[in-house]
Amino acid sequence: MDDAPTEPERHRYVVASAEASVRLDRWLADAAGVARAAARRAIDQRRVRVDGSVAAAGLAVRAGQAVEVRGAIDDRAEPPAAWVGSGLTVLGEGAGWVAIDKPAGVAVHPLDATQRRTALNAVVARRPTIVGIGEGGLRSGVVHRLDVATSGATVFATHEGRWREFREAFSRHTARKRYVALVHGEGGLPCGDIALRLAVKRHRPARVGVVESGEAGSACLLAARVVERREGFARVEVDLHTGFLHQVRVMLAHLGRPVVGDAVYGPDPARGERLMLHAERLAIGAIDIVSPVPFGLDDVIEAG
Repeated sequence: MDDAPTEPERHRYVVASAEASVRLDRWLADAAGVARAAARRAIDQRRVRVDGSVAAAGLAVRAGQAVEVRGAIDDRAEPPAAWVGSGLTVLGEGAGWVAIDKPAGVAVHPLDATQRRTALNAVVARRPTIVGIGEGGLRSGVVHRLDVATSGATVFATHEGRWREFREAFSRHTARKRYVALVHGEGGLPCGDIALRLAVKRHRPARVGVVESGEAGSACLLAARVVERREGFARVEVDLHTGFLHQVRVMLAHLGRPVVGDAVYGPDPARGERLMLHAERLAIGAIDIVSPVPFGLDDVIEAG
C-alpha cells in the first residue's frame, strides 16, 4: 500500500503597515527569522501564498496581507519521513554507513518534507539514527548525489564521524567512482584523462556547459573508454575523478558521444525509457560497493 500523504504544518503571518512595499522574500526572511535563501526556496517551491494565492519572490507586500507558508520555512531543518517498504536494494552496510542501489527516476534526498519516495527516505526507514547526521534535515547523512535520472550505487553515512570521513574522501578526490554509459556513436574516445572546465549555465531546469580556460568554471576530470560497440552505439566505462552537476553527460556530449536517452544534452530523448547512465562502482578506502548494470546495447538497438 502506498504511504498516506501527511498534511504539512502551516505558518501564518500578517504584514504590518510599517513593512509594506518590501519584497516578499526579504519580508518573509525577517518575519520568520530565517536566511533569505531559505525564504526564497520556500517561495520557489510554491509553498508560500499571499491572501490565498501562490506568490513570487519579487512581489511587494502590502499592509494587512495574510502570508501563509506550507511546511517548514527552512525545509532543510525538517527531518525526512521514513519510506517503509520502498523496495530499494541495499548493496552493503557497515559501521556508520549504508549503500543503496538507487533506481533511475528516484532522487537521492527530498526537496521538501512532503516528499518521501527518495533514497534517503528509504534509509531513514532502515536506519532512523541517520536523521541529523552531516548537514541534517532533508540532507541527513547525504555524502554525494546522483542525478535523478541516473541509477546506481549511492552511499549514506549514519554516523557523524563516518560522514566527515566520506566527505573528505570526496573533497580530496580519493573516492573512486566508475560509471557505465550507453552512448551514440561507435568511435573511440581520447586516450587518458579528459579535462574540461564546466559551469552551470541555467537553473531550474539545470543545464551545464563547457567553458574556456579563461572563463569562470570548475576544472573537471574523467577517463572514458569504449568497451563494446555495435550498430551506431557504444558501451563506455567512465572513471570519474571529480564531481560536478551532470559532469559525465556534459563531457561525453562535448566529445561527440552523448548518453542515450539524455533529454538535455542528447539528440533523441525518445529512444528507450530512461537515461542510459549508471553508477556501477563506488570505493572509499576499504569500502567497495558494486551495483549491477541494468541495461545493455540490446536495449537501445531494440528500442530503435
